[in-house]
Amino acid sequence: MEYQDIAIGLDVGTTKIVAMVGRRNEYNKIEILGIGRSKSIGVHRGVVNNITQTIDAIREAVSEAEHSSGLKIKEVIVGIAGQHIRSLQHNDYITRLDFENVINQEDIQQLIDQVHKLVMLPGEEIIHVLPQEYKVDSQSEIGEPIGMYGSRLEANFHVVVGQISSIRNIGRCVKAAGLNLSGMTLEPIASAEAVLSKEEREAGVALVDIGGGTTDIAIFKDNIIRHTAVIPFGGNVITENIKTDCLIIERQAELLKIKFGSAWPGENKETEIVCIPGLRGRDPKEISLKHLSKIIHTRVCEILEHVNIEINNYGNEEQKKRLIAGLVMTGGGSQLKHIRPLTEYITGMDVRVGYSNEHIAGGDNGFISNPEYATSIGLVVKGLDDKKKYLCTSDILYNLDYKKNSELFSTKFYNKKKSHGYKEKFNSSIKKNKKSKSFLEIWADKFRQILNDTE
Repeated sequence: MEYQDIAIGLDVGTTKIVAMVGRRNEYNKIEILGIGRSKSIGVHRGVVNNITQTIDAIREAVSEAEHSSGLKIKEVIVGIAGQHIRSLQHNDYITRLDFENVINQEDIQQLIDQVHKLVMLPGEEIIHVLPQEYKVDSQSEIGEPIGMYGSRLEANFHVVVGQISSIRNIGRCVKAAGLNLSGMTLEPIASAEAVLSKEEREAGVALVDIGGGTTDIAIFKDNIIRHTAVIPFGGNVITENIKTDCLIIERQAELLKIKFGSAWPGENKETEIVCIPGLRGRDPKEISLKHLSKIIHTRVCEILEHVNIEINNYGNEEQKKRLIAGLVMTGGGSQLKHIRPLTEYITGMDVRVGYSNEHIAGGDNGFISNPEYATSIGLVVKGLDDKKKYLCTSDILYNLDYKKNSELFSTKFYNKKKSHGYKEKFNSSIKKNKKSKSFLEIWADKFRQILNDTE
C-alpha cells in the first residue's frame, strides 16, 4: 500500500484526541484502516493550555492508530477550532488597469491578498478568506468571474480570524509528537465534509457540531460557506453542572448524562431515582431523573439559543437566505436523548442528526459512523481530496508543459533553441500554473509559514 493512497486525520478536541487512518476503495468510499483515541486533558474549549499533556495525548492516540492499522504514521491533517476563532463579512474591490484582457486567477489572488491586509485586533491574524459572490463592473451575483471582461472586480468575503498563539501551540504539539503537518482545516468545515450532502449545501443548511468544549457552526447556501461561528461551551458545561448540582465527581456526572440524561424533562416522573455509589465506603447518593433532566434541559437550551442567534445573524429570516434543508446536528452532544425535538422547538427548523454513513465503506459502519467521529472522518476525507488534487495538478502540468511540448525537453533541441527564449517561456508557464491554487491551499501555505516561524 502506497502512502499517497491514505490520509491521517488528527482531531485535537477538548474531551478526546482521535487519530484516524483511512483510504478510498474502488467504490470511492472511505475504508478506515486504523483508529486511536486518548483522553484530552491539556485542551480547554478547543485551546491548548498544557503543551506537555497535549503532546503525550497525541502520541498515545497516534500509537494506538499505528497499532490497529499496521502503518507508521508520519504526517497528519489537523483540525483547528476553539473559542479564539471568529468570523466577519467584508467587501473589497480592485480596479483593473489591463481591462482589455479577461479576468484571471491573478486578479482574484490580488483581491484576496488585499483582504489579508486588513488590520485585526492585537494578537489576531486572518487565517481564512473565502469569496462569496463577485461583482464585475455593474453586473452582480457572479459565481465565477474568470474569463469575463471588466475594469472593476468586487467581491463579498467571509473572513475567518484566530489567535496566532493558539494556532502556533497546536502546531508545536504536533511537531513535538514527531509528526509532520500535511494540512489543516477548520473543524466545522471538516465535519461538514463528513455529514452533509451536496443537495443540502445547495438548498441551505446549518451544521451544528456540539463537541466537548465548544459548539461549532457552519452555514452553507448555494454550495458556498456563508457563516461560521464557535460558541465557547459544549457538552462539558452540562457535565460540570450535573457534577456541581448533584455533588458527584466528574466521571459519575458524565456517565449519568450519557446513560440516563434527557434534554426534555417532561418524560421523567418524580419517583424515578438512580443510585450513585458513594466514595470510600460512604452511603450511595440518590438522584432524581426529573432533576437531572431539568439540569440538562437548562444548559442545552442555552447552547441552542446561541445557535439560533448565529443563524439569525446569518440572515435566515430573509427569503433569499432561507435554509431550506434546515439544521444538521453532529458531534458527541447530538446523541443526547430528545435533543432533536428540542432543537426543532427552539429554532423552528427541520433537524436531523448527521452520521457519516454516506462516506464510510459498508464493512466499517458501526461505532465509526457515530457523530462524535464526524470531524475525524471529515479530516480524512479532506486529506484524501487534497492528495488527489495534488496528483491531478501534477498530471495537468505534465500534460501541458511536457507531453504536449515534448520537443521542448529534448536536450539537443533545447540547446539549439535556447536563444529564442524557450526556457523563459517554460518557466513562465510553470509559474502561472503554480499560482492557480485553491483558497484552502493558499491558507494551508500561510498556516505552514506561521508554524515555521515558531521554530
